[in-house]
Amino acid sequence: MFAVALAVHVAAGITAVAAGAVAAFSRKRPGRHPRAGTVFVCGLAVVFATATVMAALRWRQDWHLFVIATFAAGAGGLGWLARRRGRLGWHGAAMGAAYIGLLTGFYVDNGERLPLWDRLPHLAYWLLPAAIGIPVTVLALVRNGILPVTGRRRAARRTTAPPRPPGPTAPG
Repeated sequence: MFAVALAVHVAAGITAVAAGAVAAFSRKRPGRHPRAGTVFVCGLAVVFATATVMAALRWRQDWHLFVIATFAAGAGGLGWLARRRGRLGWHGAAMGAAYIGLLTGFYVDNGERLPLWDRLPHLAYWLLPAAIGIPVTVLALVRNGILPVTGRRRAARRTTAPPRPPGPTAPG
């Protein structure tokens, strides 16, 4: 039973990672983005279901992976719901968090067997996906106009200078 759940889990995880990347790098309009996003969320649901089965069979070894899968699926579900309600900022942030959770689960479970990653401390498997994914998600939200740029950065982006206040006139 565990081997079957693991095979389905791996296939769903690969599908979710690929579909999530397609959705993330597609233009945010009807067509490719929502189709890939739907595949991503469905892949997350299968990853969560199979992680639940595997954790139930080997709780001591896999409970932490169940927690990560629960977070990823919950964030994906929140992102899907936010999109349906027109909350684009919440949608983008939640989907980014779901993708980070998906990658975190992969690295926590497999990092010790991956080239270069096997040289990192175990804590890096937990932290690196978020350390890279959060800034990338914020940048994507800014670039797509979902997260406004404020303060000095906005002032630096102006293409025209604000009008000057009238100053003293020269004698003459």
